Amino acid sequence: MMVKPLSDMKPGERGKISQVGSSGQIHRRLLDMGVIPKTTVEVERIAPMGDPIWIKLKGYHLSLRKEEAANVYVEVA
Repeated sequence: MMVKPLSDMKPGERGKISQVGSSGQIHRRLLDMGVIPKTTVEVERIAPMGDPIWIKLKGYHLSLRKEEAANVYVEVA
């Protein structure tokens, strides 16, 4: 099992969130959106310049900026 930032994942890759880094507003915003440890997440697509990143978790779709996604660490099988 490999852990890497969500921002480094490719479309179609999925895994379980192992840690939500950062602090302050970004951390709170991620948690409020349901980006919490042990949640399965899948990268759907990435904009041509790498920002934003569209993900799917808990049955809904979410768009994250690259700097936000860099704070989310995912266990990829």
